[in-house]
Amino acid sequence: MSPWRLRAATAADVEPVAELRATVMRADLERLGRYDEHRVRQRLRDSFSTEHTSIIVTAEADDAEGAVAGCVTLRPVPTGLLLEHFYLAPRHQGHGLGSAVLRTVLKRADERNAPVRLNVLQGSAARRLYERHGFVLESEDPVDVFLLRPPPGTDAAPLT
Repeated sequence: MSPWRLRAATAADVEPVAELRATVMRADLERLGRYDEHRVRQRLRDSFSTEHTSIIVTAEADDAEGAVAGCVTLRPVPTGLLLEHFYLAPRHQGHGLGSAVLRTVLKRADERNAPVRLNVLQGSAARRLYERHGFVLESEDPVDVFLLRPPPGTDAAPLT
């Protein structure tokens, strides 16, 4: 795993992140019969928040600024925090970067003693990552799986 850091998102990040989302989600959305070339990008554009989004940057030998490896959003909501738009470029997947970023983001949530919720597509490999980090099933429908990570020191029994 390359060294990495989080930087604040800017308005200039919207389109590259929309493209990343389309790339990362395409296979799962196609499998579910829900891939739409425009909609997959527009949903990101409609909810992108520079205030709550961090860009994942890795050290690259050919780029002093680093290379954008992905993004993650941790948004306050009335029930705690919502983890969304967590995407890693395919070349950075499977090397521990996602776990490292997730640990950092969850540490922020723990400092606030806040539960974290998210949703993943049915059948997505990302679900295993979240479950390894303490997320449990809250509910699901034919398309989405809704997961919860309770604050430290509390227990949430998974639904069965």
